[in-house]
Amino acid sequence: MKYPLFKITALASTLLLTTACEKDLLEQVNPNQPTTASFWATSADAVQGVNACYSGLQQLGTYRRWYNFAYDLRSDDGFSQSPWGELADFTKFTQVNYNFEVSQNLWRDGYRAIWRCNQVITNVPAIEMDAKLKARVIAEARFLRALFYFNLVSLYGNVPLALEPSTLDYRPTQGTEEAVWNQVYADLLAAKPDLDVSYTGTDIGRATRNAAATLLGKAYMQNRRWADASAQFAEVINSNQYSLTNTYTDNFRHTTENNSESIFEVQFSDAKQGGNDGDDATSSEGGQRSQFWGAPDAGGFVDGEVRPWVVTEFLKEGTTAGTRDPRLAATVFYNRRQFSTALPADGDTLVYGVGFFTRYDKNDRRNLTRVYWRKYQTDYYRNFENFDSPINHRVMRFADVLLLQAEALNEQGQTANAIPLINRVRSRATLAPLTSGSFDQTSLRTQIMHERVTELTGEGLRWFDLKRWNLLNSQSTVDQLKARDADFNNFVVGKSNLLPIPQVDIDAAGLTQNPGWQ
Repeated sequence: MKYPLFKITALASTLLLTTACEKDLLEQVNPNQPTTASFWATSADAVQGVNACYSGLQQLGTYRRWYNFAYDLRSDDGFSQSPWGELADFTKFTQVNYNFEVSQNLWRDGYRAIWRCNQVITNVPAIEMDAKLKARVIAEARFLRALFYFNLVSLYGNVPLALEPSTLDYRPTQGTEEAVWNQVYADLLAAKPDLDVSYTGTDIGRATRNAAATLLGKAYMQNRRWADASAQFAEVINSNQYSLTNTYTDNFRHTTENNSESIFEVQFSDAKQGGNDGDDATSSEGGQRSQFWGAPDAGGFVDGEVRPWVVTEFLKEGTTAGTRDPRLAATVFYNRRQFSTALPADGDTLVYGVGFFTRYDKNDRRNLTRVYWRKYQTDYYRNFENFDSPINHRVMRFADVLLLQAEALNEQGQTANAIPLINRVRSRATLAPLTSGSFDQTSLRTQIMHERVTELTGEGLRWFDLKRWNLLNSQSTVDQLKARDADFNNFVVGKSNLLPIPQVDIDAAGLTQNPGWQ
């Protein structure tokens, strides 16, 4: 069931959408409209305020649209042949316009959400209300602020560290990456004790204690703090709150959301199809990934595609029954005749109800060699995409935690303890279990890289993997990426691992541009 509680109301939007922009001196104050001074008075205001923070997850510059491009298509498993040249260039490390709409949206919507979190963290402590609810609301805002900074520092590096509500004269200093990561740790450590373990009814979808532990573990992982990360993941695993779903595709459908594997997800709905892209009562509430990445001849824009090496990676190993890994067909639409393998081609892939070869042989045969995203597409219940997908975006799920814990343990030399965690993930896909005697630390590291492709491709995690594995830091490792993704021919070591900060903000706030983008 869908719970639209996080779609901000017009009242809260009026109060909380504002950032540090100049106010028109001729503007007249509406006496019926709440001000910052009058709004933060009741527990209802506190809850409404933190709901506005959650709404920040649903914007174009966050999980609704552009995060998918920033993380998946700039990685080596995805790419773009969009007819919108600037959009394709954005994914190819050749961005010329530093004020390009996508990058502007990523920056703007991230900070807009942070400003909202700052208002909650600053103003809610003074409200007379139930102490437990107050603590939880503040903790939710801290979790969300940490999540937005987690993404901003990963995309832009040395970003401004804004920790106070926006005012006309407030100019946050530009933080170092270390300072921003330290703030992420601090917010999550402060949030964890006051977040609920689980929620019911219309509160489903709020940040839980284990969501904070998972995000904290992921933050430690990005900084190669293996032992600290492992401690957080152990809390999540040992909580017995989560289990892998019986069916892999349950993690990418709107009919099986907020399930046993879900740790945190962004709530979407198609209840307001055709609405605008704003942040008010008339706005759409759906995700837009499925429209932008949808296959041709099925309503999709085809702005995102899959590199063929991903299919080959799946085909390296079959199930215990000798068939193809079932996650392959759940992840991509592809021409099974195109890939030579000893594993049987068990039927043609259906693309919105029509066989791949049948659909694409009739017009442009070049389409027969292309691979399209199926994960998060709506073909399981309709035969044509549109702008509003009801499928929640799974930001964190239990399978990722199991594989990250395996990686953290292996990096600490605990290879034997890592293997059972990997086998839990492999078991659902009916793959044979790994045996501990067959791996040392180096070979298991390589195996984990393979496991993360087959389990997690297309979920916005690959870019973080490439950075954590130091594959973006030297010319030799980038050359390896070039072999499977031609876009990395444009990658400049020391520059392309970060996006350029929008020039308008460089000029307005006196920020220092990222290296190589000056």
